Amino acid sequence: MELSRTTIDRVLIVSITPYFLEKGNIWFEENLKKILEARKTQSFFADNLIYLEKDQGCNLSEILRKLDEMGYEKVLQIAEPGEFSQRGGIIDVFPVNSSQAVRLEFLGNRIENIEQLPIRVKDEKTTKEILKKRLKSQKLFSDLKGLKPGDYLVHLDHGVARFVGELNEYYVLEYAQDDKLYVPVGLERKLSRYVGFVEPKISRLGSLIWQRTKRKIKEEAEKLAKELLEIYAEREVVSRPPYLSEDEFDFKIANDFKYEETPDQIETIEDIKKDLEKSEPMDRIVCGDVGFGKTEVALRTLIRAVKSGYQAAMICPTTILANQHFQNFQERLKELPIRIAAISRLQPKKEQKEIIEGLKNGKIDIAVGTHRILSKDAEFKNLGLLIIDDEQRFGVRQKEKLKKIRASLDVLSLSATPIPRTLYLALSSLKSISVIQTPPEGRLPIKTFILPFKEKIIKTAIEKEISRGGQVYYLHNRVETIHGVRLFLEKLIPEGRFGIAHGRLKENELVKVMNDFQNKKIDVLVATTIIENGLDLPNVNTLIAADAAKLGLAQAYQIRGRIGRSYIQAFSYFLYGDHLSEKAKMRLDALKEAEELGSGYKIALRDLEIRGAGNILGKEQSGNINRVGLNLYCQMLSEAIEKLKVKC
Repeated sequence: MELSRTTIDRVLIVSITPYFLEKGNIWFEENLKKILEARKTQSFFADNLIYLEKDQGCNLSEILRKLDEMGYEKVLQIAEPGEFSQRGGIIDVFPVNSSQAVRLEFLGNRIENIEQLPIRVKDEKTTKEILKKRLKSQKLFSDLKGLKPGDYLVHLDHGVARFVGELNEYYVLEYAQDDKLYVPVGLERKLSRYVGFVEPKISRLGSLIWQRTKRKIKEEAEKLAKELLEIYAEREVVSRPPYLSEDEFDFKIANDFKYEETPDQIETIEDIKKDLEKSEPMDRIVCGDVGFGKTEVALRTLIRAVKSGYQAAMICPTTILANQHFQNFQERLKELPIRIAAISRLQPKKEQKEIIEGLKNGKIDIAVGTHRILSKDAEFKNLGLLIIDDEQRFGVRQKEKLKKIRASLDVLSLSATPIPRTLYLALSSLKSISVIQTPPEGRLPIKTFILPFKEKIIKTAIEKEISRGGQVYYLHNRVETIHGVRLFLEKLIPEGRFGIAHGRLKENELVKVMNDFQNKKIDVLVATTIIENGLDLPNVNTLIAADAAKLGLAQAYQIRGRIGRSYIQAFSYFLYGDHLSEKAKMRLDALKEAEELGSGYKIALRDLEIRGAGNILGKEQSGNINRVGLNLYCQMLSEAIEKLKVKC
């Protein structure tokens, strides 16, 4: 039996904007006259509200267009604030400024009836918090920079379309059978890029297929949200005392930083500060291009942990990277009473034993090392913070070990190109994310060339770099033939000084080669992808990647980031052989497209799109992702999780 509905004479519908979401529903009732007066003279109010009365003459299509522009989502059947639906001459809408949904019944171009529907808000404050978070996530997903004709976009209300171009301040979207949709510039929050594993299916504009698809996938997302919340529930019940406030330790480290912090760095440091002031453990990922200041953020977080009475550990995927961080931190902390140690296979057994003992009895405050930190004998007296550098480099087994200790720890992950699963978690509100996209002052984009393999190109590039006093990375990713490549290069450039670095070298040999390279005793380092996580060397400003077609996109991007670490113009050459597959071409084209600084975050999404075989949520979810695109799917999942959190 249908519940009774109440007839009313008028209704105010306001747009989904932060200004209105800050107001309680009672505010709109108390200030209705002032709001309507303001609408006459102030464009903000004129553009962001609809006021309707019974028997008022107005165009149904105009109301639908205005609801769309005000951020309301079109659905099959309304259930929550911010939604609307249409059947013939009837519009159901749930205003964000009301605790109850309404129905508008049109007779031609006149409102014949206005009714309150028996659909109510259970918790006004929580509902508005969810809407605020939705606005933020839409902004994150709706990055349309570099959009090109032919790209696929997803419109929240109308589904997947092909982008045609911009015309007179409108985005032009093409649907099946030449249907066109014109989306005003400024309404980007309704749009997101389509990221999926297959070519998307495009329907006709205005068909009910999209609304049905959305409803079904929202239901699937809610089921998955329940499963995920159960997995992460253990962290929700764990608590710890908030960290101590900033003091002279923190200020000294900040003052000793020889660069000017970028706005994104400052914001990230503030995000972490707020996390540490809470009683529940932190689980945050910092996503930023190589050389954009993630390590500085990590160091300041380590200091906060030690100062608050905890031990802290930083785990790195390679000995080279662990050694670099240790030396850097040791230099920065030399005037502070903080004890730091490096632990990896590089240390002799006796020294490793002493370090392990120091961790157990609490004499060592900070440990920087490789997966050696995860060994059974590596016990900490009071470990409070774990920082994972380049976390996409850790395998499944290593991550399982981390999970066992994660529930009681503050965890900070650093990554230039997060693996899709982590990216998804970050965007679905189970993991917090901070994005550092602002390049340091004076940094120049790396000029990138995608070319066929030719000796002349290699010779010219190396000679040019050496002549200006710089150094070169030559990437050859096969250990078996790497010595032959060195001989080839020595004949090509007799005056050059060459060294070799790969993962099969003994740890002490590898560190010696890298130190020689750092000290400019070597001009060209012939190396495998081991340089992907290496030293920060501002003098190395040319990269030559032989057989670049075999590199993954995220990997190629990460390796390119090893050069161009100063104000000097850097050059990267990605060379390919006779045959270039379609997928390899797409990867290299995407790398060229992402030439501008700060593209790592977008690369992770693009890499997911190109690889296709990636499975971020299990096979049963990949079909749903293909139907609405990863971006919209993550939004749906994020909202489902937020709602379940409120109910718990």
